[in-house]
Amino acid sequence: MSLRSVSKVYAARAKNPIYAVRDVSLEIESGEIVALLGSSGCGKTSTLRMIAGFEAVTQGEILIGDRPVHSLPPARRGVAMAFEGYSLYPPLTLRENIAFALKSEKLGAAETSRRVDEIARLLELGPHLDRYPSTVSAGQQQRASLGRALVRKADLYLLDEPMGQLEPQLRAVLRGRLKRYLREHGLTAILVTHDQTEANALADRIAVMEGGVLQQFASPATLKNEPANLYVGTFIGEPPMNVYRVTPIVEDGRVSLRENGEELFGYAASELGDGLVGLLSARREVVVGVRPADVAIGSGGAPAKIVTNQWIGDQTHLESAFGGGVIVATLDSRFAGTGGDALTVDVPADRLHVFAASGEALAHGHRLAAGEAA
Repeated sequence: MSLRSVSKVYAARAKNPIYAVRDVSLEIESGEIVALLGSSGCGKTSTLRMIAGFEAVTQGEILIGDRPVHSLPPARRGVAMAFEGYSLYPPLTLRENIAFALKSEKLGAAETSRRVDEIARLLELGPHLDRYPSTVSAGQQQRASLGRALVRKADLYLLDEPMGQLEPQLRAVLRGRLKRYLREHGLTAILVTHDQTEANALADRIAVMEGGVLQQFASPATLKNEPANLYVGTFIGEPPMNVYRVTPIVEDGRVSLRENGEELFGYAASELGDGLVGLLSARREVVVGVRPADVAIGSGGAPAKIVTNQWIGDQTHLESAFGGGVIVATLDSRFAGTGGDALTVDVPADRLHVFAASGEALAHGHRLAAGEAA
């Protein structure tokens, strides 16, 4: 499936047109699960609706296989969609709603019942199949909408926030089942979500969007370890990346990263490598990013003072006053400190992310970003 320079503009002839999606291009492999991830209003749902045919494409092309579909009505695109708003038929039971998607396949009653029951078991809907949408919970309605999409034979499956109404425990169970079902049947799927956990758990690759623009399209590991820009770096990860706008000072074989004249991080030039040292030498200001998991506590480094110490069941989130702001560290065990206690924080050179003041990535640890390396 391909998106080629796809844009969506509302009120295109108005004085101030609204660009919902700007020049997005994606190549999705057969059998791949892709997530469109971003905050509310980033363009992910508009993109999904253009693929489905519920929104017209302003510019660009959409192909499923080698077949252009952007001018076709939804029914001719070979797409199955689970709607965020459920869109169930109130006069029909959940069983009838799910089976309705099979009418065009003209299956016998026995085969229809078999496929509906298979999907119902997958989604834990069995006891509720003979109830009407108005008599079941929002989560059960959402699972029925998802089931109606999955029961079909389609070229592409579009899932719009398919588990947003489910309680956390059931959501975790169904994520695993859904991924296994898509894998076992070799289905190609595009998932829209604002939930990083869901995107990471389900998707082979994630398209991060903001302001209608595709920021980066990569595997979950690449997004976390090699974000293309500061937006992706700070959007991906929980707790978010710590960021500091600093002045790099390179002298006497040492690199000092300073905020308002105070050194936050210092390294021997040899720790950073010639390429990054050269980049830092040429810049008056950069932004450094530090993942909370990469913050070392109590092993030397810059002084800090504990603000909050939270144990969240399997991890400590430690927030400390640092420089002119704070630094957050995550630890796998409990930490004994309390508010006001002094400590030191450090970040290994190979875990430091460096961005230009304008936001594009310069380096991740010892690796220069692609454009800088070239």
